[in-house]
Amino acid sequence: MNWLFPLSKGGGSSSSPAAPLPALTSLQQQKQRQIESLRSAHSAIAEIQKDVEYRLPFTINNVTININVLLPPQFPQEKPVISVFPPIRHHLMDKQGVYVACPLISNFTMHSDLGKIIQSLLDEFWKNPPVLAPSSTSFPYLYSKPAGMPPYTLQGFPFLPPYPPQETNRSIASVPVAESGYTTDKPAAPSYGLITDLPLPVPTTDALLQVGQNGFTYKMPDVPDTFPELSELSISQLTDMIEQEDILLEQFVNLPQLKQIIMDKDDLVKSIEELAKKNLLLEPSLEAKRQTVLDKYEQLTQMKATIEKKMQRQHELSESCSPSALQARLKVAAHEAEEESDTIAEDFLEGKMEIDDFLSSFMEKRTICHCRRAKEEKLQQAITMHSQFHAPL
Repeated sequence: MNWLFPLSKGGGSSSSPAAPLPALTSLQQQKQRQIESLRSAHSAIAEIQKDVEYRLPFTINNVTININVLLPPQFPQEKPVISVFPPIRHHLMDKQGVYVACPLISNFTMHSDLGKIIQSLLDEFWKNPPVLAPSSTSFPYLYSKPAGMPPYTLQGFPFLPPYPPQETNRSIASVPVAESGYTTDKPAAPSYGLITDLPLPVPTTDALLQVGQNGFTYKMPDVPDTFPELSELSISQLTDMIEQEDILLEQFVNLPQLKQIIMDKDDLVKSIEELAKKNLLLEPSLEAKRQTVLDKYEQLTQMKATIEKKMQRQHELSESCSPSALQARLKVAAHEAEEESDTIAEDFLEGKMEIDDFLSSFMEKRTICHCRRAKEEKLQQAITMHSQFHAPL
């Protein structure tokens, strides 16, 4: 608790036992889960700066491309910045070919999975290989502020030092924060006193307006730089607050800003319940319309079956009336008429028929036979001319 009330030099702090390592905050735990997901999904990933910058190389079409993942201070509440080097031309990249601008990154939330997002990015690169774009030979992303990303100011994240400036000959190895030599005027904040059930997330670095996936916006209460309530406490009360975590938590829970957030959360829950009740009232109407649609679909299915049967019948009739089918039928009919005339001639020769009956019957069958043969020949000529007319040149 020395971050809030630093002890004086004569306070005997040197003789006190070493304080235990502070526990991770809720935001830090979520950040570590995202980093573990990234490492488990990609074993070849390299850590450039601990919990800040990671790099994943991959080779496609004999060209090695590095995917650089930069985690902002409020990650995963802030979306990561993913860039590639050398710059490439791809539909998932921006116009310069440096930063990934796909929907998975632009719609990133704390519930997203960074490891799966990088894997989806690699899969898309394999399906649609990128093309190299003109670029410089240096890797410009280490400890630098990417375009379109808010600067790492101390206003919304007051207890961490700013990122060190980019060095020309800096090694890629990870540099511990304790050895980097960068300090701030304010001491580091404690990470114990964990509250896991905060109603709303902590505001981001530069924006106090929270926008959810459903488009809902929330204005976070303004957090003052100083707390006048602490000036009214005695030295013993302040000391108890330093030494006892429960007292500090009680003081934190009683802050008006947190109470306002809780009230807003309750109002939001009530509005959601009212909306859910309205949706339940619409359920009977929706079910009735759903049943109507099912009935219409069944009727459509029956009408479709009827139309298919009629189309099949139409196709059969059309095939039976085609020129080739008519020619075959005429040929068969002519052959039948010729056989009938031959039968009549045999009966006459055998004396079974009078000459008058023979002449009338034989002439009739022969006439029918010759007419059918003439029609069959004319139809054959028509078919031949039609095929020649429509034949390709």
